[in-house]
Amino acid sequence: YNVMIIIMESFSREHIGLLNRELDNGRYQGFTPFMDSLIGCGLYFDAYANGKTSIQGIPAILSGIPSLMNESFIQSEYAAGKYTSIAGLLKPRGYATAFFHGGTNGTMGFDSYTKLVGFDHYYGRSEYHNEKDYDGKWGIRDEEFFQYTAKTINGMKQPFVAALFSLSSHHPYYVPSRYVNIFRTGKLPIQQSIMYADFSLGRFFHTVQHMPWYRNTLFVITADHTSEGYYPYYQSDIGQYAIPLLFFKPGSDLHGRGSAVAQQTDIMPTVLGYLGYDRKYLAYGNNLFDSTRNCRTFSVHYISGLYGLMTDGYYL
Repeated sequence: YNVMIIIMESFSREHIGLLNRELDNGRYQGFTPFMDSLIGCGLYFDAYANGKTSIQGIPAILSGIPSLMNESFIQSEYAAGKYTSIAGLLKPRGYATAFFHGGTNGTMGFDSYTKLVGFDHYYGRSEYHNEKDYDGKWGIRDEEFFQYTAKTINGMKQPFVAALFSLSSHHPYYVPSRYVNIFRTGKLPIQQSIMYADFSLGRFFHTVQHMPWYRNTLFVITADHTSEGYYPYYQSDIGQYAIPLLFFKPGSDLHGRGSAVAQQTDIMPTVLGYLGYDRKYLAYGNNLFDSTRNCRTFSVHYISGLYGLMTDGYYL
């Protein structure tokens, strides 16, 4: 199978209406109508981010390594060591590899990190090569860059592993003027841009569902970290890390809601397990699909000198 990992900027679980039906006395709408619809078509887990920033989330998702110290892993002395990613592991199996992020090249060192861990191609603002779609702050707007990603992937050989990291739901929360009166505002400044990012994600799937590689692709959709929270749970020590994690494979039996506690570092082991990968590798996580595992699933994070651990319904 191909693997397509989509990382949505600041997509807290709080923004997803389907996952918060009890809020506002059952009247909460949420801001992700497309994501709501897709959750019903895949296998969903309530997951937790391993950190609070993008530079912590990306290596947790792609390399299975959390940043459990004051600096992020990829900015630390340990980044010079030998480690890899899902791309680096699958490339020897004949996979083409690419990372997509519409931000200005060099942002948070993602281009250097992805090259180091096995992504052969990096597509950013420079490769997009059309400044009319620049948002004036971070990079290329999600709607246009998602379509560019779809068309670029369509030209890659199969099998491939690709990662797409969104941009527009990052502060200052850019929404194109043509959509300002279409997408709702919410109790948080970010929520109108969350609707725009969700719309861009929907357009991406509308495009790729007609492409020849679509039905042979495992899609993984999650967030890099959460945004600020409004409701009390999403301001708590646990809720401020709550993100969605969805595995979607067209025509597969991946459906329903998983009961395991999930974290970002579980993504790589889960995908590799689904693909039948049989070599040794290092990851600080579990295969969420492995019903025979003899260890508990858990989620761990670190912030300002404090370590947090969630497992079996408890938080330490």
